[in-house]
Amino acid sequence: MSEGRPVKHSLTLRGHRTSVSLEHAFWIAFREMAKANGQTLNGLATEIDESRGEDVGLASAIRVAVLRHAQGRI
Repeated sequence: MSEGRPVKHSLTLRGHRTSVSLEHAFWIAFREMAKANGQTLNGLATEIDESRGEDVGLASAIRVAVLRHAQGRI
């Protein structure tokens, strides 16, 4: 598996299935973030989805949320 290639996974947001493509490292960090927050992956994705702007894709919003979370721990 190439670290730089996006990997597609399905998520359920408010009862609807959607696919999100993130690089493997972001999936790992996203799962860790959900666990640290006591949330499911779908719950965290829904929270991020609800707070993103209309012109921001879900994958991009997740990457930014993961980055901000990581920066807060440094």
